Amino acid sequence: MTVEHQYLDLLRRLLDEGDPRGDRTGVGTRSLFGEVLRHDLGEGLPLLTTKRVYWKLAAKEMLWFLTGETNIRPLVEQGVGIWTDWPLDRYRKATGETIDQASFERRIIDDAAFAAEWGDLGPVYGKQWRRWQGPDGREHDQIAALIEQIRTNPTSRRLLFTGWNVAELDGMALPPCHMTYQFHVAGGRLSCALFQRSADIFLGVPFNLFGAALLTHMLAQQTDLAPGQLVWFGGDVHLYGSAEAQAREQLLREPRPLPTLRLMRRPPTIDDYRIEDIEVEGYAPHPPIRAEVAV
Repeated sequence: MTVEHQYLDLLRRLLDEGDPRGDRTGVGTRSLFGEVLRHDLGEGLPLLTTKRVYWKLAAKEMLWFLTGETNIRPLVEQGVGIWTDWPLDRYRKATGETIDQASFERRIIDDAAFAAEWGDLGPVYGKQWRRWQGPDGREHDQIAALIEQIRTNPTSRRLLFTGWNVAELDGMALPPCHMTYQFHVAGGRLSCALFQRSADIFLGVPFNLFGAALLTHMLAQQTDLAPGQLVWFGGDVHLYGSAEAQAREQLLREPRPLPTLRLMRRPPTIDDYRIEDIEVEGYAPHPPIRAEVAV
C-alpha cells in the first residue's frame, strides 16, 4: 500500500472512528492515538497527490529551521505565511488592533524593530535543533552532532535530535509538534523515524511528511548515503471539525503517481542548501483543498 493510500485510510478512519474531543483552539477534533505511516523513499516522494501540497513552502520552512532562526521575518520575506497566525494573534490580543495578515506581514518586512518585537516565535524548532542551551550555558548544535555521528558511528542508537526542551516550552509560540527525529543506517541507506506528538492530519501532516523526506535526502547526501525508509509515528492524530468537509472531498479523489525529489547540487555543508537546490519532478496533483488553521 502506498504512503498516500495509508494516509487516506487514516483520514477515513478519523472520520468514521475518531474520538470527538475538545481542544486548545476551541474548534474541536476527531482524534486517534498511536498511528504509523511507512514509506520507502526509493519509491518516490511522500508528497500527496489527492490535493496539491505547496512543497516549496514546506521546503523553505525546513531550510529556515536549519538556520536556527526563530523570527518569521525571513519567511515572510519569501512569501511564506504559514507561521504568521501565532504572532499575529498575539499582536491583536496585546494591542486591540484589527490588522489583517497582509498588513501585519508588510510591517514585519518593512520595520526591523517591529519584527524583533512581534515576529519572534520564542525558542521554537530551529533554536532547539541548532542552539539548544544546556544548564551550563553552553549551546549544543544537534544537527551538526548528528551528521558527525552518522559519518563516524553509523550503528549508534543515538542518531537523533529533538525539539522538546521542557525548560523552554512556556516561551514557545507553539511547542514542537514534529518533535523527535531518529535515524538509522543500514545497507548504505539512511532511514528516518519521525515522532509527531500532535498531528493535524489535513493541514500539518502533508507538510511534515515532505519536510522529513527532504531532510533525510539532504542528510543522506551530506553523509554519502542513499535515502532509505521514512517511518512516521503520530501520537494524537486529529482532524479538526472545520476540515471535515474538505477531508471527505479529498477521499473522493484517486491518488496519482508519486513525484521524485532531486537535489541539484551537493552544497559544502547542511547550512548551504538553498531553495534553488531542490527540485520536485513529476508532480501532477489534484487541485488544492483549502482549510483554515486552528490557532
